[in-house]
Amino acid sequence: MDEIRGTAQGTAPVPLSVLDLVTVGAGTTATDALRTSVALSRLAEARGFHRYWVAEHHSMPGVASSSPAVILAHLAAHTDRIRLGSGGVMLPNHAPLVIAEQFGTLEAMAPGRIDLGLGRAPGTDGATAAALRRTDRLNEGADDFPQQLAELTRFLDDDFPDGHPYARIHAVPGPVQATSPGGVQSPHRPPVWLLGSSGFSARLAGMLGLPFAFAHHFSAQNTIPALDLYRDSFRPSEVLDAPYALIGVSALATDDEKEARRQVRAAALNMLRLRMGRPGLVPTPEEAEVHEFSPMEEEFIGSWNANVVHGTSDEVRSGLDDLQKRTGADELMLTSNAHSGDVRLRSYELIADGYGLPATA
Repeated sequence: MDEIRGTAQGTAPVPLSVLDLVTVGAGTTATDALRTSVALSRLAEARGFHRYWVAEHHSMPGVASSSPAVILAHLAAHTDRIRLGSGGVMLPNHAPLVIAEQFGTLEAMAPGRIDLGLGRAPGTDGATAAALRRTDRLNEGADDFPQQLAELTRFLDDDFPDGHPYARIHAVPGPVQATSPGGVQSPHRPPVWLLGSSGFSARLAGMLGLPFAFAHHFSAQNTIPALDLYRDSFRPSEVLDAPYALIGVSALATDDEKEARRQVRAAALNMLRLRMGRPGLVPTPEEAEVHEFSPMEEEFIGSWNANVVHGTSDEVRSGLDDLQKRTGADELMLTSNAHSGDVRLRSYELIADGYGLPATA
């Protein structure tokens, strides 16, 4: 349970964490984005953020996080204390055994620091999902999510019952090593989180007594209903004795409010293009300033940015405090989307300063 619940730092009302989409801006490379991720993970660790998650996306030029396990291994080599995890791995895209092996390996690399967040969406468009899953019957993968989750959990715990077809199959690294002659097994096992943007995973997480992460940053209208459903459905388990829910929040702090508006408008233009089926690199604020938005596009931009907490450090802190009070979230996971890696790093610095988070070596 201690591996799930965090401790609020400074004056923050709840623990603060980071969600990294490894965004690639126009004129930069994936290498640049990954270097920013390393710098950001180290900054987050130094300033007392609780965990750092990477999200699985595919076929999006502006998002270089198609392989969370690979990125997390890289970040584990550059950090010492902060929790690292997936926010999330899209379970229907992968064989449960493969995920158990990948995250068992990560746990061996960074003992006691790994989270396994799981989603049931593809993290991409239908055609790409079909290529990933080698089938065009995509609904079957989503419908089978509870069964896939149960299978993955048994691989992580190495406890298939006798007579099960997989009883003699073991995820390595994993508990089976402790049963081998001379074997010593780590006491840690990555805690499983369920992620969602609607009620399905909220209810399932509650019924299984698992922690829940809700994607408020792109499904804000469903946040409170989903959290209420999670709490109402919750049954105590060996993992948790009470509900624990975090929400993902788009938040961008800059040194002045006008600059924040410039930055989030460019990020919203990128989202607009994605929604129109034209995903690309994150545009610069200058490109967004000269873009001719139609009335319908302006409506989308305004609606999207209404759910982005942005402004100065004080304004962002106030917005996050209000959001936490409205939702009762146990943790806020912040994602700062901007064209420039330097802007993203500065945003987290300003938010940390706004809450008086510690600055450790």
